[in-house]
Amino acid sequence: MTEKTEQKVLEPLIYELSEPERKGVRMPEPDVPTTDIPADLLRDDLNLPEVSEIDTVRHFVRLSQLNHAIDIGFYPLGSCTMKYNPKVNEAVARLTGYAQVHPLQSEGTVQGNLALMYRLQQWLCEISGFKYTSLQPAAGAQGEFAGILMIRKYHLANGDEKRTKIIVPDSAHGTNPATTTMAGLEVINLASDEIGDIDLDELRKVVARHKDTLAGMMITVPSTLGVYEDHMVEVIEVVHEAGGLVYMDGANMNALLGVAKPAELGFDVMHYNLHKTFSTPHGGGGPGSGPVMCNDKLAPFRPGPVVEIVEEAHDEDDAPLYGWKMPEQSIGRLKAFHGNFGMHVRAYAYIAAYGNQLRDVTNYAVLNANYVRSRLDDTYKVPFNRTCGHEFVLEGRVNGVEDIHALDISKRLMDYGIHPPTNYFPLIVPEALLIEPTETESKEMLDQFCDVMLKIAQEAKDDPELLHKAPHKAPIRRVDEVQAAKQLVLCCQPVVSSTEERGEKPQEAVAS
Repeated sequence: MTEKTEQKVLEPLIYELSEPERKGVRMPEPDVPTTDIPADLLRDDLNLPEVSEIDTVRHFVRLSQLNHAIDIGFYPLGSCTMKYNPKVNEAVARLTGYAQVHPLQSEGTVQGNLALMYRLQQWLCEISGFKYTSLQPAAGAQGEFAGILMIRKYHLANGDEKRTKIIVPDSAHGTNPATTTMAGLEVINLASDEIGDIDLDELRKVVARHKDTLAGMMITVPSTLGVYEDHMVEVIEVVHEAGGLVYMDGANMNALLGVAKPAELGFDVMHYNLHKTFSTPHGGGGPGSGPVMCNDKLAPFRPGPVVEIVEEAHDEDDAPLYGWKMPEQSIGRLKAFHGNFGMHVRAYAYIAAYGNQLRDVTNYAVLNANYVRSRLDDTYKVPFNRTCGHEFVLEGRVNGVEDIHALDISKRLMDYGIHPPTNYFPLIVPEALLIEPTETESKEMLDQFCDVMLKIAQEAKDDPELLHKAPHKAPIRRVDEVQAAKQLVLCCQPVVSSTEERGEKPQEAVAS
């Protein structure tokens, strides 16, 4: 019996177990009136397997075991953190009063939920230094979009229709140029200087050339290169003097908590990634939450509605009455209903747990990143080798070995049970590996990661083919990722192939 055949005997494919009329669950009779499904939503055939409950459970558990997870091992994915998500946050978010409410319920029936959102708004304002916020945006990129739409509407409200250009440094998050374009504005790219900062002299030249048409500037803090800008206040002043506003991409706010308030640096608007900074991992693309914060200038243009007190408490034993209000010149809704409320609950629980010790998050995130950087910088090239924020970039190449790339190093990391860092981003660093250890990992785990990275560098010199063929221990070996991106398999279904025509059973497609 071959290894492949043995595998199929032990783990039969779910379509092979399908039998007509086999059921995994028997639904109770409905307790509400039924209605016919519209004819245009019905299909003549839906090729789903008919299997028992235990076979279904085994199928999905096997699939889950093919994936790496934060509960299994180290996850140093830069830019979008897969950080530890305290289980108490999940428990709170699943409380019936939070999880089972409907967004169309009347305000009077959800006062506790509105109170939580109102307090979260206040806390986010306190942490950022801004006076106004909106919890509407459903992700970081949508928060960016909101901020730039607010800037655009501010200029239009002032009759400044010619201000249509946004400066975006090459060290900004990759979504920033797309956000600018989607908002109907024009991107002006700005190169970094030799130490990874915004080039202040070049910025002054760009601003002088576009002074009358400049709408503003987007800045990621710390930048995607993982560094704090040395001249941030001066950068903001240059843009303000030209009549522009400055947007801060706050996706990396876990490098600033309790240390710096963006509003006090001079920023006009920013967003948070609640799902990153405040504990909800969003691997796989969701869920997210990207509240925007702003100053007086932009407050009227916030997306809405936002939660406000509509009636003050009558005495100290009473509670205020909360309700929805739309800012007077709002850019409108960005999402159906009121944002991703489950993320609001998790963020509230996270901030409440830390209280005035939130600064520890930044202290340890920055300490961990600089520790890992210092251990690796003799073996790998760190192009901007200076004190970093919560993450840093190194080049995924090994001195003396021609044909080793960042992808080879990342694939080999998988053999050691470590999720690869972000590959090939930021784009301005060749063979980039963006590494973010987060604040929650122990020194022992960081040392293990560093030891593995150093060992891989030695393997590259001794046996480069070992890296070229990695991973060796993963359920699926190295695949053609370009082809996989072009030929997506979006559901679990039989693959029609020549083997089926010959009467052989087809291989099951991998759910993606």
